[in-house]
Amino acid sequence: MILSIDLDSEVPIYQQLRDRVVEAIASGELREGSQLPAIRQLGADLGINFHTVNKAYDLLRREGLLRVNRKTGAVVQRDPGSGPPGPGFAPDWEARLGTLLAEAVAHGVPAEEVLERCRGRLTAFAAGAEEGTR
Repeated sequence: MILSIDLDSEVPIYQQLRDRVVEAIASGELREGSQLPAIRQLGADLGINFHTVNKAYDLLRREGLLRVNRKTGAVVQRDPGSGPPGPGFAPDWEARLGTLLAEAVAHGVPAEEVLERCRGRLTAFAAGAEEGTR
């Protein structure tokens, strides 16, 4: 798995790391049971503070996507084939979705374009996840 971050982005580095891992899980690049790089190693590889990596991994752990412990390190806990999400997932996800949609509306993106882009991303994730099972 190759993680790319933009050190000049206004998006915090920990959030970029979190987002790239979620995208890798959604696309099938990372599957349930996949081992992620150790916190210190990933920090060194990316040239960032290991506390930043720890913050990203902890966020993913709280979201139920990673299992993190001292012996096994960070391991993907769920993927698209893991079944339905836990009971607390939908309300938080819907709130974040609402914010993303509000950004598009505030910038004047037409509703049909928003839907088209959503369909495109979902199709890409589904294709990647299907390829990852082969």
